[in-house]
Amino acid sequence: MSSSGSLFFSSNKERGVEISCRVQMRSYVSLHLLSFVSLVLVVTCDSFVREEVSALKTFKEAIYEDPHMVLSNWNGLDADPCGWSGISCSSARDHVIKINITGYSLRGFLAPELGRIKFLQQLVLHGNNLIGVIPKELGMLKYLQVLDLGANQLTGPIPPEIANLTSVRKINLQSNGLTGSLPPELGNLKYLQELWLDRNRLHGSVPASSGSDFTSSVYGIYASNTNLTGLCRASELKVADFSYNFFTGSIPKCLGYLPSTSFQGNCLQNKDPRQRSSSLCDRAPPARTHQTRSPKHQPAEDVSKQHQRASKPAWLLALEIVTGTMVGCLFLIAFLTALQRCNNKSSLIIPLKKLSSQKDHVTVYIDSEMLKDVVRFSRQELEVACEDFSNIIGSSPDSLVYKGIMKGGPEIAVISLCIKEQHWTGYLELYFQREVADLARLNNENTGKLLGYCKESTPFTRMLVIEYASNGTLYEHLHYGDGCQLSWTRRMKIVTGIARGLKYLHTELEPPFTISELNSSSVYLTEEFSPKLVDFESWKSILARSEKNSGSIGSQGAICVLPHSLEGRHLDVQGNIYAFGVLLLEIISGRPPYCKDKGRLVDWAKDFLELPEAMAYVVDPELKHFRFEDLKVICEVVNLCIHPDPTKQPSMQELSAILESGIDTTISADLKASSLAWAELALAS
Repeated sequence: MSSSGSLFFSSNKERGVEISCRVQMRSYVSLHLLSFVSLVLVVTCDSFVREEVSALKTFKEAIYEDPHMVLSNWNGLDADPCGWSGISCSSARDHVIKINITGYSLRGFLAPELGRIKFLQQLVLHGNNLIGVIPKELGMLKYLQVLDLGANQLTGPIPPEIANLTSVRKINLQSNGLTGSLPPELGNLKYLQELWLDRNRLHGSVPASSGSDFTSSVYGIYASNTNLTGLCRASELKVADFSYNFFTGSIPKCLGYLPSTSFQGNCLQNKDPRQRSSSLCDRAPPARTHQTRSPKHQPAEDVSKQHQRASKPAWLLALEIVTGTMVGCLFLIAFLTALQRCNNKSSLIIPLKKLSSQKDHVTVYIDSEMLKDVVRFSRQELEVACEDFSNIIGSSPDSLVYKGIMKGGPEIAVISLCIKEQHWTGYLELYFQREVADLARLNNENTGKLLGYCKESTPFTRMLVIEYASNGTLYEHLHYGDGCQLSWTRRMKIVTGIARGLKYLHTELEPPFTISELNSSSVYLTEEFSPKLVDFESWKSILARSEKNSGSIGSQGAICVLPHSLEGRHLDVQGNIYAFGVLLLEIISGRPPYCKDKGRLVDWAKDFLELPEAMAYVVDPELKHFRFEDLKVICEVVNLCIHPDPTKQPSMQELSAILESGIDTTISADLKASSLAWAELALAS
């Protein structure tokens, strides 16, 4: 073979090796790229399911009252939520598609993390006690068909992001406390069929208008929708209710197919007598408008940027998309890894005002609107009123109670919480504000009135300011005072007053309010010996639980504080009724509920309660006279209250009716009763 042929053969051989290496290199790179993409997809899919579980866990953490224990089987260690109460999953059991927890009195906040359950089709939380605002993150639920948050206590505006629910067919936000104007973006929901907004505090005009060239159809839908705005664009809308808000203006023509009842109870400009009075409408808050910029009025630099973006070549745009996708995948992996680590720490995200603490590993947002109607006193004001906090009238390991007189105002009792700032967690702050809001809603002649609160950082201060009852506690009068001051008729007035107060707390408030520890120390007496129920003990359980779990607060957040802390308050109606029976015995006998030598008052009295000839032995010997008819009624009510089967206990409404109809508290009652009652009973026996 010639040298040239040899060189040619050698050159071809080297070229073949080079081509082979290139092919192998490309295959190697392709294999690695495929492996990387597969890894990204596997990690993303696996983490996406974990993200749904994490969102559900955060939702549970934001619920601090669960009276029916509906969330008790939401086990955070269980990676499969498909068996949890109220949860429905897809047929492949790989995604949560429905949350339905209706009428279970859940109390808490809507966690924004619900927006991460991206395949959710129904979010139904109707008829609970949810507070706070509607998170804008719910607008991320592209597959959501039903959003039902009706009959709760939600406040704040309807977020415009709700208009991003492109698949939604029904929105129910009725019977809340929503404010602000109605977002016109809701008209972009082309599949929306039902819109329930009645019984809120929405104001402004109903966002719906149309041009002059329209043709109505069966449901008031317009054939030519080029000039339609707001709700006129919602072509599928068949049912809507805007009643009992503060809407102004007139009823939009495109919504004329709705019944007139859908607009009653507003401030609309028509002759319908079922609109609100002008005085109520004048007090309505001003409407908030959503500021939007017209494309015609965009700054020149924005137009220039848009032109630059539009003039980019296709290959550069494709390169940016590919690069952005890769960077996004890497960022997603890093984010999910960090999220997984963060899941080891408790977190509560509530979309309100942020509160942080060095001791907390939680993020808590405090509702700034919760206490907007409650008077806030400065520490200096209370210090002056209470004589430099020297006038102490009560104390416990958890609190101090001072007496004071406001300048030109009433006498006050100031409860100062005894807790160090370093032990004050975000959850305790949330509980404090919740407790203040709960006490502020009490308004009855037989309940103590909250006048305000004090909250300061330097020095650390958390105080409650309550109306002072000048005659001290019932306990002091029964066991340390002059028994002659509490005549039979006066005791009967106290009994009926306490019953009226409990009836108000149990049956006239929603949700009900119960006294944490109902006894003679929680009954304060006015100058006229009228009883006032005051709950000074509500902090005992919450502070005790906080101190007991102080080791876990530093490492795991303060989750031990809230989940069931309010449950005893609102649920222990039967406990209040039993305690009321014991309190009646204490009032008529003058004996304390428990003595070391004589044991429990209830056990001692049982032998006399049902025997007419022995009932007199229950009466306080310090009393000179009493009415036997009253005594029989009292003993009957006591027996009903302490019945061993709590389900057979009557309500406070029934008990109060029995007492008020059977007991004579008129001025002449003392004259009717005489010292001969003792002799008459002795003869009868």
